[in-house]
Amino acid sequence: MTQETVTVDLGGRAVDVPKGGLYDRYHMDTDLDTVAADPRVSGVDFFRRLPKARVDSPIGPTLTPNFYYRIATARLTLTAPSRAIRRRLPEELAPLEVAPGLGLVSVMVFRYDVCDIDFYTEAAVGIAVRPARHGRLGFFDLVTGLKNEHLHSYVLSLPVSSDIAQVRGHDGYGFPKWVTRLDVDIDAERTEARVANDRGETDLALSVATPRQTTHKSGEQVSSLTSYTTIGDAWHATLSQTNVLSAGSATFPRGVGLRLGEGRLSDDLRSLNPRKPIRLDVMTEGQLALHMPVPTSVREQEARK
Repeated sequence: MTQETVTVDLGGRAVDVPKGGLYDRYHMDTDLDTVAADPRVSGVDFFRRLPKARVDSPIGPTLTPNFYYRIATARLTLTAPSRAIRRRLPEELAPLEVAPGLGLVSVMVFRYDVCDIDFYTEAAVGIAVRPARHGRLGFFDLVTGLKNEHLHSYVLSLPVSSDIAQVRGHDGYGFPKWVTRLDVDIDAERTEARVANDRGETDLALSVATPRQTTHKSGEQVSSLTSYTTIGDAWHATLSQTNVLSAGSATFPRGVGLRLGEGRLSDDLRSLNPRKPIRLDVMTEGQLALHMPVPTSVREQEARK
């Protein structure tokens, strides 16, 4: 059955959203008591401590952060030669290296079951980078990055399954987003994802056993990710905070089915010359607060070899 939609305006662009969905009813000012009554949502205490603010943005006045009340995610981290990584990074950014000449890249998939802009799925190819305003790599940066406590990244590709996610992500945040068919299923047993190209064929697919999950109380384990983008000619940093409710990890995971096909996502991953998977992180249940990007300064890097 086709979902009935209504048309909304985002910075002068007409976007269709589900009729009667959270965005149609609340336009980012979602009633938390309504969300708390949704059986898919474990609770909303995490969000009650994060008041929203109204800001101007390239997509018009909006409220920030964007709240995601029930999500599931997977991140497969692989090593890649720093030389290949640097060819894809802007000059102002430098790879986070685990050894001289060896950096980290990731394939990520996301399923957002309940959020302010309604259900959608997403995938990404990203590069782990040094904090933009740091000089030499510190041991603390490496350890926290590997443990996913506070990652810094530069995203090469970020396909999504809904129009509102594409417009907000591309126009409002500066991310390389486009709309495509994107299936993501994550549970305690398996993690499965398939991203289609513009012909409906496989761009990229991931299939792997889900690592054993550990449950956490709300607020007990909160990780953060800073992503760097350019909007216009200016660098911006986007902060996302994840409230981890059930998650698990595997080091040097076995039985990883990562299939590259034809499309933008696979092309970006191939360009990084990825090598061995060293870590798999899967969160079967969590929550997310995605803040609007803010201007940031970046440190000029030394000339590249």
